[in-house]
Amino acid sequence: MTEIDAKIDALVPAWLTLPDIAEMLDVEVTRVRQLVKDGQLIAVRRGENRALHVPAAFIDGAEQKVVKGLSGTLTLLRDDGFTDEEMLEWLFTPDESLPGTPAQALSENRGTEVKRRAQALAV
Repeated sequence: MTEIDAKIDALVPAWLTLPDIAEMLDVEVTRVRQLVKDGQLIAVRRGENRALHVPAAFIDGAEQKVVKGLSGTLTLLRDDGFTDEEMLEWLFTPDESLPGTPAQALSENRGTEVKRRAQALAV
């Protein structure tokens, strides 16, 4: 969990608090905290009260789960040495070859393309 800078905050179009996610997933807030601790979600402190927030794009509200492919992508990026801030910047920066952002591609079930690009970063 990290403090967010203005550049990355501006890249992410929408944020959810941990209680919001817990309600969407129909789980306890402690379960959402565990997802963050396990590296399946990235949470950052933002706003006046510095509450933990997760990008809304990471949650599939219709399916009531974390977006398919996100966890594996985060693992690949961590293995490449990315910090949480760098992962957020990469996931929410438009990539003409996708098109759109990697986060958007994940939410559209195009995770294979995103993982390929993440793997290429290590080379």
